[in-house]
Amino acid sequence: MPKRSGDHTGTRIQEQRKLARLTQRVLADRIPYSYSWLTQVECGARPASVDFTAAVARALRIDVTVLTGQPYVTQLQEDRLAELVRPIREAMDLYDLGDDPLVTARTVAELLATAEELCALVRATRLHAAAAALPGVITELTVLCWRTPTTELWQALASAYRTAHDITVKLGFYDLATVALDRLGWAAERAADPSLAAMRQYFRGLVYFREGEYTVGLRLIRSGHGLLGADGSSRAALTVAGQLHLGGSVLAARAGEADLAAEHIAQAREHAERVGDASRVHWLNFSSTNVALHEMSVAMEMRRYDEALRQAKAIRLPATVATSRRAHFYIDRARVELELGRGEASLKSMMAARRSAPEQTRYHPGARETIRGLVHLSRRAPEPLRAMATWIGM
Repeated sequence: MPKRSGDHTGTRIQEQRKLARLTQRVLADRIPYSYSWLTQVECGARPASVDFTAAVARALRIDVTVLTGQPYVTQLQEDRLAELVRPIREAMDLYDLGDDPLVTARTVAELLATAEELCALVRATRLHAAAAALPGVITELTVLCWRTPTTELWQALASAYRTAHDITVKLGFYDLATVALDRLGWAAERAADPSLAAMRQYFRGLVYFREGEYTVGLRLIRSGHGLLGADGSSRAALTVAGQLHLGGSVLAARAGEADLAAEHIAQAREHAERVGDASRVHWLNFSSTNVALHEMSVAMEMRRYDEALRQAKAIRLPATVATSRRAHFYIDRARVELELGRGEASLKSMMAARRSAPEQTRYHPGARETIRGLVHLSRRAPEPLRAMATWIGM
């Protein structure tokens, strides 16, 4: 049995609650969860789901990472990922210095191809490889954009910043991910590309999803739709609009707005029927399969766990689904199964997530809390669960 560490989301919630001089009763009155639920999370008897943690962070007016403990530095150092973050930070910080004659850039064709390859690496959850290559690509594209600016180069630089966002989110560096989104907006403006600008609003909406600020997140989704404007009928615009609807669906679900969530799902499904499999358009993984996955997520976020499990069992992931999305599905399914008391099934789903995308799964706060919940649920943890708990950092 892995050691039950006293350092987990529940204990951090307790610590921050006491620093705010709130009793458990008072905090429970400020979140959409019961007093019993809160006490169980604080003592480690119940996992702190991502929606619960976001609600507490919002009530305490602190960043959600204060409660989750992200980034998970020990594991990042073990995996030699921590050392790759600072070069990404530095490459993004030098965006406004103009041309650098000391930088020898690859050809435009080579850099455009490499920017695409980095997107593919992130979808395949090869985070180490993508993070190692990214700073050089950002540096060279930045220099070329100042040296010989073209729409194509600005679009490629925006794509590289988007990759920086994706990597840093998956590794738990949310502040740096926000910087990457600012840079993406800066490059998208110079590319005069409304689809890229709208895509940025989608990712910004997810920032507020994590932080429990659902009204602001939905406002950003509406803003994204507005940015598409006259370009709204192109395949790229329809794809981004569909992805915005998917983001809106989970935000509305967390906000308890079931009708709005259903409306966003219906709109996303309509867009998916029009564009077909558009998973390679801006690498958004947009398709009818992704709509089905978000419909399951909506049921989960509204705590309709029986419905979510029924939908999960009906989903058949095609081989073309990105590895990152496949792992996300298994992590969500594991959470649903845990909530329904199906410990063995939940562990199988977690093991499937690990097989699909070990780097992504190890740094996912929801995966960590699900494993903690499974450990608590088991009177005598089986060897696979003990191994998972040790691997994930418990």
